[in-house]
Amino acid sequence: MNSADLGRRVGVPSTALFTDQYELTMVQAALKAGTAGRRSVFEAFTRRLPEGRRYGVVAGTGRVLDAVENFHFDDEMLTFLRDQDVVDSPTVDWLADYRFSGDIWGYPEGEVYFPGSPLLRVEGSFAECVLLETVILSILNHDSAIAAAASRMSAAAGGRRLIEMGARRTHELSAVASARAAYVGGFHTTSDLAAGFRYNIPTVGTSAHAFTLLHDSERDAFQAQVDSLGRGTSLLVDTYDVTEAVRTAVEIAGPELGAVRIDSGDLLLVAHRVRQQLDELGATETKIVVTSDLDEYAIASLAAAPVDSYGVGTQLVTGSGHPTCSMVYKLVARARSADPADPLLPVAKKSLGAKSSRGGRKWAARRLDEAGVAEAEVIGSGEVPAELADQQLLVELVKGGEVVGREPLEAARERHIAARSGLPMSAMQLSRGEPVLPTEYV
Repeated sequence: MNSADLGRRVGVPSTALFTDQYELTMVQAALKAGTAGRRSVFEAFTRRLPEGRRYGVVAGTGRVLDAVENFHFDDEMLTFLRDQDVVDSPTVDWLADYRFSGDIWGYPEGEVYFPGSPLLRVEGSFAECVLLETVILSILNHDSAIAAAASRMSAAAGGRRLIEMGARRTHELSAVASARAAYVGGFHTTSDLAAGFRYNIPTVGTSAHAFTLLHDSERDAFQAQVDSLGRGTSLLVDTYDVTEAVRTAVEIAGPELGAVRIDSGDLLLVAHRVRQQLDELGATETKIVVTSDLDEYAIASLAAAPVDSYGVGTQLVTGSGHPTCSMVYKLVARARSADPADPLLPVAKKSLGAKSSRGGRKWAARRLDEAGVAEAEVIGSGEVPAELADQQLLVELVKGGEVVGREPLEAARERHIAARSGLPMSAMQLSRGEPVLPTEYV
């Protein structure tokens, strides 16, 4: 594996206890009943998109593959399960030899999805598939929520650069996953060095207000930063008086000053004033970076401002109001035995209300109109219609327990740009609305 392409997967711990206890108790009961080995198909999907969202974004697939590959129980874990009476001794013995040996198909990372889309299809014995439920949902729900927010912000930015800077606003491990998902969704860089190290995402960062306050004057702070980082650095100009700070910044760095950052105030008004001042001082190539609790709506409101880059933190790493995608993982088909020749029987939850599901091992395709624009998400469990054969969405990710679908993160990022551009233009609207594509079952 080339770490420059695929990211560093060093020191990855076992993911086996990133699970709910009932996954293990179900395995225990199924082992005792003789049904644990029945060939089964589980699917991950969402019944609806978060309110007002017009499409979802698949993110975290690469992390799911790592989690499946590292899902095994070491001696310390097995001792814990035995000592705490989580499961009985025969089940502990079975878990000691656990390695996923089945197949996984799914939407490739960066693809868009809609209600009912079978984002991930996991096939194998009941016991080995059910154990993966919690860790799969944990990753997909979080990463897809962040990627969807990032995608909306990317669309609102209209090609201007986006910096992910939410590490101090979430759990330290969530911060790394968030930076990765944001990159898939269209962000260009991150301030989080752990994300840069693990996933080869470009990193950026210069200074905070504390650096200015450390020095006896703003001029001293700017001079120290330029002496250390060069004239191409970004200077934070709103610690005291913005106008005076911009004047001082250009005096010290000259017209080669890389950028100024504005972190407070009426960003639309201040950005216009700063741009005019920079131009008058001859710093016509100096960029303007704005931060300060931005979300997709704030970014859209700055479309007419002379802003070159946006730094986004809190709203990004919390999914801009939707921190989860409400994905579920359901058994949709099973055989009466482990025999591959035994036919799969569709099964589905039939409870009242919105929690029912559709049985059967499914395929998915995206039907295009005459102009090549997507017009429907088509889902079925039988033969794929010939006219949709070239538009199928699921790809093979794991075969016989071996990961076959790992790819560079850059591929997922590029795929998302292409997938989003293939949607109707109304998908880019930030106003509340229904999913931009209907889901059709055949």
